[in-house]
Amino acid sequence: MTFTLCTEKPQPNVPQQVATRLAFFIAGLGMAAWAPLVPFAKTRIDIDDASLGMLLLCIGVGSIMAMPLTGLLTSKFGCKRVILLAGIALCIDLPLLALMDSALGMALALLFFGAAIGMVDVAMNIQAVVVERTSGRAMMSGFHGFFSIGGIVGAGGVSALLWLGVSPLQATLCAVVIILTLLSIASKNLLRENGGDQEGSMFVLPRGWVMLIGLLCFIMFLAEGSMLDWSALFLTTQRGMDHNQAGLGYALFSIAMTLGRLNGDRIVNTVGRYQVLIMGSLCAALGLVLAISLDNVTASLTGFMLVGLGASNVVPILFTAAGNQTTMPANLAIASVTTVGYTGILAGPALIGFIAQISSLTFAFACVAALLMIVTVSAKAITR
Repeated sequence: MTFTLCTEKPQPNVPQQVATRLAFFIAGLGMAAWAPLVPFAKTRIDIDDASLGMLLLCIGVGSIMAMPLTGLLTSKFGCKRVILLAGIALCIDLPLLALMDSALGMALALLFFGAAIGMVDVAMNIQAVVVERTSGRAMMSGFHGFFSIGGIVGAGGVSALLWLGVSPLQATLCAVVIILTLLSIASKNLLRENGGDQEGSMFVLPRGWVMLIGLLCFIMFLAEGSMLDWSALFLTTQRGMDHNQAGLGYALFSIAMTLGRLNGDRIVNTVGRYQVLIMGSLCAALGLVLAISLDNVTASLTGFMLVGLGASNVVPILFTAAGNQTTMPANLAIASVTTVGYTGILAGPALIGFIAQISSLTFAFACVAALLMIVTVSAKAITR
């Protein structure tokens, strides 16, 4: 399957760059708004950790189903229509996540939620590639930084509203109003048309070093997904934190990751990719160890912040390595690494649910920390 990058005849200017940043912000806000709702959903439906893991898997299934379709839709209709369509779908679905009181209803809502997030993600990244390419300078880290800022606003804002006594439904409606407002502002500068450059197959099996890089991306995205879907539940069940405040864990994780991303280029240029890869993955692993080792809310929150800080610049380095290797063409390598990596953030958290059911959520987090150490010991090979 092939897809075409969307372009417009005029080169993207500052307003189009702003529109791209808003698209990333919307995606981060919409995705993170779900994190504080997880404990409420679990209590409302009255399910165990394994069943919750199965429900969370629906997010990944929805995204994986939507991504190939999004490539085709974007090629045919342009980024603007796809981003607007997915954004509106997200606004329709968010309130359903706060209302569904049956496992089947929640599964369908999460499937729809994953599809909307997956569509926004693919379309905004295609737009970002075009804007970056025509601008003649690196901009991708900044775009992804706005995704993280959206995550802070989504998780922190919804958590704050819940803490103030606002119902989950009312909190999601506030998020919907923000998303619709930003979509309206960005819409006139989103890219409309498609160009003629082919970017290769949407699905390419990674080979050689690319397979290793893809697996390391899987681990990093799995760590990020564990924070999104399980940090709030960990704080409520293992640390006794109030449900209305539990979203603070993911909010602090997002803040730390955002600060790391906004300073990432300068840090890499100063100390080098090898040192950042080692120290970043090690910091993330130690953060999880701290979070699960001390029976203290402050220690757990600090640990989640260390995970965000450490993980922030590892994935960009892995993508750079994928582009520099010679086993596969760079564009095919990056496409395959992206596919494998997103499997970690979308489907990986369901694995944590199964491990938590068999043992405990604490042990599941310990397994993620052990996987992060694989990234640490692979740093030399990846950056050689």
